[in-house]
Amino acid sequence: MGKFIISKRNNGDFQFNLKAGNGQVILTSQGYSSKPSCENGIESVKTNAQDYSRFERNTAKDGRCYFNLKAGNGQIIGTSQMYESDNGMENGIESVKNNAPNASVEEEINN
Repeated sequence: MGKFIISKRNNGDFQFNLKAGNGQVILTSQGYSSKPSCENGIESVKTNAQDYSRFERNTAKDGRCYFNLKAGNGQIIGTSQMYESDNGMENGIESVKNNAPNASVEEEINN
């Protein structure tokens, strides 16, 4: 089962990573100024991950693939790692879709 890990960036912003059951990071959030905003972002991922139209597929300048998960308002709520192939990226999307809805939430915040 997947899990969301909330952490604090060096600049004080909060972020989350969605990890698959094997511990691999499959989605990383933007920075949030507050922990409640970060938690709202997690809820948005849980909701939007079930809608394939919310996944924006992209190709980086070096040819690798990645995706963004967007909210209904078009805002990016999470970005994937880089993948060597379209197939790898599609597997990553499936992993987010399968792991996000029931993922637990943990904190790794060092003050």
